[in-house]
Amino acid sequence: MSKEPVAVVGIGQTKHVAARRDVSIAGLVREAARRALDDAQLDWADIDAVVIGKAPDFFEGVMMPELYLADALGAVGKPMLRVHTAGSVGGSTALVAANLIAARVHGTVLTLAFEKQSESNAMWGLSLPVPFQQPLLAGAGGFFAPHIRAYMRRSGAPDTVGSVVAYKDRRNALKNPYAHLHEHGITLEKVQASPMLWDPVRYSETCPSSDGACAMVLTGRDGAARAPHPPAWVHGGAMRSEPTLFAGKDFVSPQAGKDCAADVYRQAGITDPRREIDAVELYVPFSWYEPMWLENLGFTAEGEGWKLTESGATELDGDLPVNPSGGVLSTNPIGASGMIRFAEAALQVRGQAGEHQVDGARRALGHAYGGGAQFFAMWLVGSQPPPG
Repeated sequence: MSKEPVAVVGIGQTKHVAARRDVSIAGLVREAARRALDDAQLDWADIDAVVIGKAPDFFEGVMMPELYLADALGAVGKPMLRVHTAGSVGGSTALVAANLIAARVHGTVLTLAFEKQSESNAMWGLSLPVPFQQPLLAGAGGFFAPHIRAYMRRSGAPDTVGSVVAYKDRRNALKNPYAHLHEHGITLEKVQASPMLWDPVRYSETCPSSDGACAMVLTGRDGAARAPHPPAWVHGGAMRSEPTLFAGKDFVSPQAGKDCAADVYRQAGITDPRREIDAVELYVPFSWYEPMWLENLGFTAEGEGWKLTESGATELDGDLPVNPSGGVLSTNPIGASGMIRFAEAALQVRGQAGEHQVDGARRALGHAYGGGAQFFAMWLVGSQPPPG
């Protein structure tokens, strides 16, 4: 039996900010869910199941929050699934929901991911002491900075590339009303003059800590036919993982990322991603990961990612726009960050991305990674239904 085609008919986000003191976690997630339902012109009774995801529970110190959030999400008496794959969880949560539709287990699914970082300290939550884990040198930045330096040595990239990416993404964020950071008057010189945190990563080349949630309504062919506007269609989706540490692991370009992208391209019939994909939402919490992931996902040859970035190709008006929404560099409610990438890709092919819309976008890639660059989730969405 063929798979049911999966359509994104509703998308909702909160305004992402440093601290949403006006709402509880339940209020935060309900806000995003309500907006997704309104976008699809559906109500709670139209939802068959809910799939929810977030990053580690100790980020807020609320264990198994999905249990108490069921009421806020209209899930009482309905199937509810929790997904957790570290920072990639927003993407993998959407994929679990999509697979439930594709397998015809449910007809219409609400999927949602969130983080309320103001009620936690993720930096130190990621710095657990020995013997519980290896020291990460003050958060994720201390873990990833050596891998960025390895990329610089391997590729010969100049140390200005990270600032170029950050400058681009912060300017794109000014066109996105939901983005956390709106840095009016941002200049390349200001980015380059910001303090060094983890050499070579500067303060303005890192993501913020955000409160926020993102939700989508996914459905099948019949539901899409009743949608109030043309949906985004899922052409391919995949998850891959690998251990944090193992002999021969390539931290600069993880094999799991390559394998995940290859599977998505195979499903979607993509043979030349550089030419066949119109917009890309990459998970880039530290600016240097744009060129690194461009290589990892096959958009350019190894060692050439920084040249693509430096050429202006990844600008909003370039021929391969990357993070037109401003990306994770501008908005980072960790558990939701991956789903935002997926949702923003869907908005692009629906032609509903507002001021950061890429002209003529027909196919867009959403990408998420997590852990020690070990968990990957990606989907490719299109403006037309998949063939078959």
